[in-house]
Amino acid sequence: MEETDTGMRVERRGHVLEITLDRGKVNAIDNAMSRELGKAFVTLRDDPDLRVGLITGAGEKIFSAGWDLKALDSGDQALDNWWESEDAASGGFAGITEMWDLNKPVIAALNGMAIGGGFEIALACDLIIAADHVQFQLPEMPLGIVPDAGALQRLPRRLPYTIALEMLLMGRRMSVEEAQRHGLINLIVPAADLMTTARAWADQLAESAPLAVQTVKEVLRAVEDDTIQNAFHTMRTGDLPTYRHMLRSDDAKEGVRAFVEKRKPNFKGA
Repeated sequence: MEETDTGMRVERRGHVLEITLDRGKVNAIDNAMSRELGKAFVTLRDDPDLRVGLITGAGEKIFSAGWDLKALDSGDQALDNWWESEDAASGGFAGITEMWDLNKPVIAALNGMAIGGGFEIALACDLIIAADHVQFQLPEMPLGIVPDAGALQRLPRRLPYTIALEMLLMGRRMSVEEAQRHGLINLIVPAADLMTTARAWADQLAESAPLAVQTVKEVLRAVEDDTIQNAFHTMRTGDLPTYRHMLRSDDAKEGVRAFVEKRKPNFKGA
């Protein structure tokens, strides 16, 4: 396990890279921690032995409250054009909210409230598992700012538009049960079962053919704004290197062969 002085822990567990936010009572994120998260997600992206990411928070009350407001107030962290202090190649805020070329899936295991930027981190993940006491909130409006690291961009696409506006403009909290009704999260579990469940999901993904898993994210990103007809055209003719590699891969042959031979496949990511 690697523990940084910026308030996070990074651990390799087989093919899974597990990241734990552990900074103060609310796991607030300053520039230094955001950059360290960027490095961790770059490692996930670039290391062929890593297949899945998992992010969670220490404690039981708060996954993350997002930006460190004390750092903003002291001037240690800029508000105007804040993104200029982030490394665009390392995924923007928290290393994941703008990492457009990360094809490996990331699971958010929400141990507590996802507030502001913490909510935006969860929205940037591919699968969300939440403890049964979790709540979601965007409290930026009374502070005179807006959640511009993903909530404005993603939330109206995930929720009914009026519900998204209610959260953005009114700052009201959403329960985990309501979030699941809207399809915002995948699964609610007792807090005691959170990490066991999240790790089981991560391990299942890690055992799948890596190129096939990564193709799903690559293709979905490429066809997001297409009509169905154009989405087929994009898949057939577009620049989708992972998809093309997957079709020619040894893993594809191994998967078919293992099915015919009635055995478990041995996927190698090639």
